[in-house]
Amino acid sequence: MSRIGKNAVAIPSGVEVSIATDHVEVKGKNGTLRQHFLADVSVKVEESQVVVTPNSNSKQARALWGTTRANIQSMVTGVTDGFKRELEIQGVGYRAQMQGKNLKLQLGYSHDVEFPVPEGITIDCPSLTEIVVSGMDKQRVGQVASNIRGWRPPEPYKGKGIRYKGEYVLRKEGKKK
Repeated sequence: MSRIGKNAVAIPSGVEVSIATDHVEVKGKNGTLRQHFLADVSVKVEESQVVVTPNSNSKQARALWGTTRANIQSMVTGVTDGFKRELEIQGVGYRAQMQGKNLKLQLGYSHDVEFPVPEGITIDCPSLTEIVVSGMDKQRVGQVASNIRGWRPPEPYKGKGIRYKGEYVLRKEGKKK
C-alpha cells in the first residue's frame, strides 16, 4: 500500500486540472504543465482534489501509484509557486554573470563558458558567485542546475567548483611528505 499514493492532491484556488485518457494538464498563474501517465493507474478529480488509484495489484501499478501522485503534486506546486535551485561558485577567479539570454561562466578554462538559458527557465545572478535557477517544471529546473554544475563540479581537495547551496563536499587530505 503506497503511503504517498493514497493521499489526495489538493487543488488550490486559481488552479485548473483537466484529465484526458492518458495525460493530466494543470493550468495556473505561472502557466500550463502537461504530464502523461500509464494505464496502470487511474486519475480522477473529485471535488477540489485529485485522486490517484492503481488499476491492479501488480508491482508496477503500485510503484506508479505513488510516482504519479507525486508528479501531479509537483505540477500543482509549480504552476502556483514555482521551483528554484541555488548554486554557489567557489574558487579564485570563478564567476558567473548574465549576458542577454546566456549565462557566462568563468571557471578556470582557457575560454569562458556560454550557457544558453532554455525556454521556460529563468536564471539570475544576484552576485558573481551565486546562480539562481527557477521555473515551474521541477524536473527541468533540476536538470538545468545539474547541467550548470556539470561544467565544474566541486573537487575534493580544495573544494573549488560549482555546488548546490548548502551542499557538503567531502574534503580529502592532500599528499604527505
